[in-house]
Order: sequence, then structure tokens, then C-alpha cells
Amino acid sequence: MPARFVNLDRQTPMLLPCDLRDWLPAEHLIHFILDAVEQIPTAHFRVNHRGTGSEQYPPTMMLALLVYCYATGRFGSRTIEAATHSDVAVRYLCANHHPDHDSICTFRTANRAAFQAAFVTVLQLARELRLTRVGTVSVDGTKVQANASKHAAVSYQRAGELIAQLELEVQELVTRAEAADTCQAKEPLDIPAELQRREQRVESLKQARQVIEARAKEMAAARADEHQAKVAVRAAQRDAGQKPRGPEPKAPSEVPDPKAQYNFTDPESRIMKAGNGSHFEQAYNAQAAVDEAMLIVGQRVSAAPNDKEELAASVAAISPVVAGDVQAVLADSGFYSAAAVQAVEQKPDGTPSGVSVYAAVEKQTHHKTVAQLLPQPEPAALPEHATPKEQMAHRMKTSAGRTLYKLRKQTVEPVFGIIKEIMGFRRFRLRGWEKVSLEWTLVCVSYNLKRLFRLKSLAVAR
Repeated sequence: MPARFVNLDRQTPMLLPCDLRDWLPAEHLIHFILDAVEQIPTAHFRVNHRGTGSEQYPPTMMLALLVYCYATGRFGSRTIEAATHSDVAVRYLCANHHPDHDSICTFRTANRAAFQAAFVTVLQLARELRLTRVGTVSVDGTKVQANASKHAAVSYQRAGELIAQLELEVQELVTRAEAADTCQAKEPLDIPAELQRREQRVESLKQARQVIEARAKEMAAARADEHQAKVAVRAAQRDAGQKPRGPEPKAPSEVPDPKAQYNFTDPESRIMKAGNGSHFEQAYNAQAAVDEAMLIVGQRVSAAPNDKEELAASVAAISPVVAGDVQAVLADSGFYSAAAVQAVEQKPDGTPSGVSVYAAVEKQTHHKTVAQLLPQPEPAALPEHATPKEQMAHRMKTSAGRTLYKLRKQTVEPVFGIIKEIMGFRRFRLRGWEKVSLEWTLVCVSYNLKRLFRLKSLAVAR
């Protein structure tokens, strides 16, 4: 008996118009995103209220298009435009309209305030659905590649060497031009063009060195308070008859590091260690504060290559929608400093903020010895004049500290894994800190809606 196959007929048109809703299951993510976006206020969106020119796409449709495509791993404006033709869910979202890539890119770059409002609205929705658990928040950062090559960067020292080399070449070209004029000989080089190219390069290198010098001064000013705090702690230890440990703290220097970098493609990005220090990338430091339900409750972007001074700013970035419920903040050793912990645990007037920080004071290995797996006794009482670092180490050894700190690797680290591996977001499409911050907000909104959809589905299944 011959095999039977389904008859495929791609030529005969449909006699009745199709309904795109019939092509999507009722539990599809697109329905949840459309319902959520309808609740976001539109006052923040950039709209041509005069009504002149071509018809505009509704802001809610454009936002839903970006959110759904980011949540499903499509970030480029041309890729999103193509999806409006090839993806059934996206065609349904756009109601068979096809925004061009220029309209998509313009909407994305012009609506930072709208994306921030969307981030807040999504958290409000999560509270209404009772899907947030904000008592304990974990803070961490991840390196996301900038839209620039690290080979387009130059160090402070190398810029100085290149300036000297180019100035010598300029002198050589001037000498050749004068010799050619004197001998009335034909010069094979286009000397005016070569001079212009070198002079422009010298100007850009000088500008790069000036920017690096300004950054060094800003960094020194930012670290001055921390230096004074360390000096005060050591002075108090001496007054108490104790001998301070370690070398004397050095005052921050305004002299740039010879290896300090400037990138000509995206000057606000930095070369940073990535992959646990295995390699370097031209990147930004994307920060997130995550609650126990794995929802991002605070987000920001930093150009700092490490997290040493990011704790207070990342905690301050937690949305006011949930900030009042935060009681404990968890962070790894890269965030710890006495000044950062004090900035979180105390208000500007010196009164307690009601938030306790649990931060590792040294790197911890993933391997646990047999002794570490057994129940640990409570640590001995702290000495009377314990340093802030010793106080934090004692806090982390208590049963409450150990229990809370386990939540960090179960919440914030999986969030970065989902964003990078599942959503596939490893590189910013925009350039400059302001636009990169806008795009990170959009990524976090997309992640949160995807996570809310998952949490809601699990709640219904129970």
C-alpha cells in the first residue's frame, strides 16, 4: 500500500480572510504583553500632537513590539522589522502593519522616560498580582559588550607616544614640501592631505588624553571621602591602643593610570575584565537589584570596570514602588567597602535606614568541605573595637546571615543567565551612556514581563 501524504497547495488563495487570533494559542506570551502594555500611561511617549505629516503608529503598539521582540531575542531594528512580516505573533501584535526599521529605531531612542515609566508600571502590576517578594534584594552587575570594538581604544600612555610620533611626521612632511618648492620637483605624496590627516589625528588623541585626565580627577575626588574614613578608622584604633593592620591608606592620585583607556567609537564605554577575568571586553557594567521572585526591582548602567563603588547607587536605583519593603540587601565581595555599607544602612542625617547589608568580605569558593556542610555554630562575640570589615564578617557567619546569603546565587545570578543565554542579550545596540541606559531599561522591562507571565502561569497551574 503506498504511503499517504498531506496535499500541499500553496497557490490557491483563501476564500475567507483569516483571523490571526486563531493562529495563536490563548496562553501565548503576546496576549499577556498586550494586556500589560495597555496599562502603561502614554503621557511620557513622544508623539506628534499637531497631527501633521503621515499617520503615527500608536505608542502602545510600538512599545509592545519592542518588548516582545526583546523578550524573544530580537534586538536590531531591521530584525524587528523583518519579524513583522515573518512572525505570526508579531503580525498579530502590529495588526498586519509593518513599521520600518527607522521608525522602530527612532521610537526606541526617543522614549527613555516612557521606558522608565513602563518599568515602574510593570512592578506595580506585579504587586497587584501579589507576585513580588521584596523583603530581601540581591544586587549584582554583569558586563555587557558596548557597540564598539576594544581595538578602537587607545591608552593614555600610547596616546602620548602617538602624538609625539605624528608631530615628527608633520615636521617631516613640511620639510619635504619646502624641499619640493625649492627644487621645483614633483612630490609623489599628497602633502596637504597627509598633513590634514595627521593633524586631525593629533587633535583627537589630545582630546582623548584630556578626557582620561578629567576622569582621573573625578575618580580621585570620589574616593577622597573613603580615604578619609579609612584614616579616621586607623586613628580610632590607635587611640584605643590597637595597632592598625595593613599598610597606611594612600591618598587617591589625580595622575591618570598609563593604561587608562579611551574608545573613539563609544567614548563613555570602558575596557573591562569579563568571563571571571579570563578576557577583556569593551563594555558597560549593567547593574540589577532582584527580589526573591527573580523580578528586577532596580536597574542602572555604570561605566565603572568593577563593583567596588556601585552598592549604594544600585540600592538607590530600586523603584519606589517596592523600596519601602526592602529589609536586607545581599551582595558579593566585589561590592563590599565600609563606606558603601554605611551609605546603605544610614540615612544622610545619620539615622538608621532600616536596611541591613549582607556582603561577603572575601571571595568564596563554590566547593564546600565536609565541615562546611555540617551545621555551623554561632560565631563568638565580636571584640569591642572590631573594624567594619570584622563586623561584616561576623554578620555573615551568623545563621541568619548564612541563610540569607544563599538566596543571592538563587536570584540575581539566574536573572543575568536568562538575559544573556535565553534572551540572547550580550551586546548593546546603542552607543553612549544615556542611550545604553535606555536600552538596559527596555531589556529589564522585557525580562520582567516574561518573568511575570511565567509566575502567573505557575500560580494558575497550582
